Amino acid sequence: MQKIRTTVKIAGKEYNITGYDPAEHVQRVAEHVDRTMSELSLTTHLPPAQLAVLAAINATDDMIKSRDEIRRLRAENERLRAELEKQADEK
Repeated sequence: MQKIRTTVKIAGKEYNITGYDPAEHVQRVAEHVDRTMSELSLTTHLPPAQLAVLAAINATDDMIKSRDEIRRLRAENERLRAELEKQADEK
């Protein structure tokens, strides 16, 4: 698989991102980071480096919460599946 090079703009600066994800995906990620940094800059007035760290912390928090929710939903799905199998066996 060939690497794809995508140029994105975050906080007014251009970055060249190289990876295997489609350019559209990389653009979506960059737009999210840019939007997050812009929103944070309105309320915090931090320098760009600190905004980037705060944006990374927020993104990581969202990711961890999402992973926890996925684990919870998978466990609930397994519990329900086992309950359905038990009910089917009892018939």
